[in-house]
Amino acid sequence: MKLLFIICIVLGLNAHSKMIKRTKVLMGTFVSISLNSDDYRLFKGTFEILHRVDGSLSSYKTTSPIYKLNRERKVEINLLTYDALLLSTKYYKQSFGYFNIAIGSLTKDLYHFGENERVPEYWELKESDTSITSLEFDERSASLGQGVKIDLGGMGKGFGVDRAVEYLKINGVEEARVALSGDIRCLGVCKIEINNPNAKEPLISFFTKETDMGISTSGNYNRYVKTTQHNHLINPKTKISQTSFTSITLISKLPNSDLDAYATAASVMATKLAYKFLDSMDLAYVVLQSDGRLIKSKNLSLFVDDARVEYPEHIQK
Repeated sequence: MKLLFIICIVLGLNAHSKMIKRTKVLMGTFVSISLNSDDYRLFKGTFEILHRVDGSLSSYKTTSPIYKLNRERKVEINLLTYDALLLSTKYYKQSFGYFNIAIGSLTKDLYHFGENERVPEYWELKESDTSITSLEFDERSASLGQGVKIDLGGMGKGFGVDRAVEYLKINGVEEARVALSGDIRCLGVCKIEINNPNAKEPLISFFTKETDMGISTSGNYNRYVKTTQHNHLINPKTKISQTSFTSITLISKLPNSDLDAYATAASVMATKLAYKFLDSMDLAYVVLQSDGRLIKSKNLSLFVDDARVEYPEHIQK
């Protein structure tokens, strides 16, 4: 699986704080955790939480309930898997079906993202089943109809961030950074630089305004087969990869699992619907469209301080 690192975090903003960063490869990406030296003992527990999330949501690990569900059609699940499935049904309804974890029939069976990748034929896409109605679950078990596969990649990293931050808060941590690729949580203020895939300079840099802020970026330029035309952000209704947005970054105090799912859903919507959907949420956004225009939400200043845009002014809006 391609490793992603879409956003850069600049740490150690407070002179009295000595932040220590530890990075591992987990959930198919780089996971970076930064803590004050006084909280050093919590690194182990935080990474263990993320290991458990990975083992509960992965569609690649053979011991994962999701992997077994996709193969066996009826399995026992744990509370982490249950919580993720429950949230996913909420996101499906909120996004008018554009966030759909039944996309696994495409990502797993046809494109094989992360393993022996290929570009499927049109007839294969047309005949694939992305109906989520056959998924049934409760706190103990889940069942799935034939021909459907589940893929929690559209919210899994955000979910992992939330569980890790929850653990840190329970242990009294007030300043920390947890980053799973483009899904980041800042406890305390930090500086964020959003990557420009077409240049060395960032699209925009800013300081988070609140002391507990989430950031999530969804982009089509890191995970694709052959060309970005066949990227992993697939519209579950048309079964075709999206081509309208190069990247969508959301900033909010909402849980990171929400932001991850909303960015995924907006990425595969038609342009007007995507902005209408995002404008209805309690968040700010920075969007790089495929036509090269950089779009910033009107409420961006409510969520960030000292925003500095490196992108050419004549194609900003």
